[in-house]
Amino acid sequence: MVYARQLFDEMHKPRSFLWNTLIKGYVKNERFIDAILLYGHMHRMGVRPDKFTFPFVLKGCGKLDDFSVSVGEGVHVHVLKFGVDLDVIVRTELMVFYAKFGELGSADYLFESMADRDLVSWNALITAYAQNRHADKAIGLFRQMNLIGIKPDAVTFASTLSACAHLGCLQIGEQIDQLTVNENFETNMVINNARLDLYAKCGDMDTARYLFDEMSKRNVISWSTVIGGYAINGDSEKALDLFTKMQAAGMEPNHVTFLGVLSACSHAGLVNQGRSYFNYMVSSNNCNIHPRIEHYACMVDLLGRAGLLEEAYQFIKSMPMKPDSGVWGALLSACRIHQNTELSQHIAKILCNIAPQTASYRVLLSNIYAASGRWGDVEKVRLQMRRKSVKKIAGYSSFEATDKICVFFNGGDQLDPMFPKVYDVLEELSRKIKDVGSVPVTSAALHELDMV
Repeated sequence: MVYARQLFDEMHKPRSFLWNTLIKGYVKNERFIDAILLYGHMHRMGVRPDKFTFPFVLKGCGKLDDFSVSVGEGVHVHVLKFGVDLDVIVRTELMVFYAKFGELGSADYLFESMADRDLVSWNALITAYAQNRHADKAIGLFRQMNLIGIKPDAVTFASTLSACAHLGCLQIGEQIDQLTVNENFETNMVINNARLDLYAKCGDMDTARYLFDEMSKRNVISWSTVIGGYAINGDSEKALDLFTKMQAAGMEPNHVTFLGVLSACSHAGLVNQGRSYFNYMVSSNNCNIHPRIEHYACMVDLLGRAGLLEEAYQFIKSMPMKPDSGVWGALLSACRIHQNTELSQHIAKILCNIAPQTASYRVLLSNIYAASGRWGDVEKVRLQMRRKSVKKIAGYSSFEATDKICVFFNGGDQLDPMFPKVYDVLEELSRKIKDVGSVPVTSAALHELDMV
């Protein structure tokens, strides 16, 4: 690229084709800032960009941090100014750009206003929804796409399977999985990894392991997905056994692999083993497995679950980076389990400074007070939440019913016509649970929390 730029700079009034070629080269070589700077220079030199310029400039904007949002929006203005906004490729790259930064409204508007949509356009929006926690919309778009006869490709299937995994929609996911088999995608690594992710996140580890064992080729994502699947489904022994086999096979683990390994140690209470794995990461020469903040949070969770609260606290204090709310939140959860009210108060104050509008930490502190019978302190927390207008975000779960994705919110949606029937069933289930001798734990319950 240095030589190419040198030749370019020696040219007298290079045409737009040459500007585009150099911008493309910078993007292909992941020199995104250079690509954007060259586009700015092109604009200042009065060279008119065309429909071949903008896709690469937008791709460069999408690969950078949040500061490039305003740059990308400026490029969008140029797209309109130079009359290339109806080009399918340019419009698709605009969609990808906005989706990258969570601007799904803009991405959706661009898609809906397209006169002609190709497969890349559909894939861009499906992927955007899947990656931004709108999995239900991704699945709906996949169905719509099939209804009008657009044939999905590997990207479509991988993104839609990822959406099903996120929602835990095993039944719909199995149907899409069968479509991948019908379309002869069984040897596609990306799709096979998406299939593993689906079954692992839906709790069907037998199928996930069967698919894993049947794969002719596996990469680090394949191994990490199954290891993580065993960990989140509580089978720590199999997770660690598979990690040992991964090492024996000569496959180099990455930071995601170690998240699964540390999580497995945490769930099994294997403190010394967890310490050993973490120390291996710290001392490794491989920069891909140096501990990130998520690994520190896993270690805090491991120590906290084991009741080593002081060690966990000192571990946080010794971190080489500033601990975030996830790290402190892991210790606060452990304090609740072990009823350490004094340390809970200290951590809660830290969390309120880090994330003042996050209700969950204040609610957790309030539950700790409630479990200790400190109802006056419970009321103080609630008053603070009211004064600061901190609202608890309603939890929800999703499930499948006759091929539809239904969402059930904590507290219920009283406008839903099914609301009375749902609660009739819940009351009946509660009665049956009590009849068989189960007693709910209510010591830490916050009464009338919806008033907060």
